[in-house]
Amino acid sequence: MSDCKHSADVTRRLARISGQVNGIREMVQSGRPCGDLLTQLSSVSSAVTQVAKLILTEHLEHCVVNGTDTDETLEELKAAIDQFAKLK
Repeated sequence: MSDCKHSADVTRRLARISGQVNGIREMVQSGRPCGDLLTQLSSVSSAVTQVAKLILTEHLEHCVVNGTDTDETLEELKAAIDQFAKLK
């Protein structure tokens, strides 16, 4: 999997998520209502899931599809799916 190249979109999305998390921390410190915090946390969770989907897609397109050893490729795919499933 070290040969996979993650897109600029993934990097951009992760930077946005980092900003969202920092914003949530500031909301906590300023005493914002719990409902507002939960809404923002839900948004971050969804954003992380979307990034994971992009990374899994890139893994499938660039690493698994281009794999030469079928058994090894299948094991990489299973491991990637297992990791993705742990997000929810």
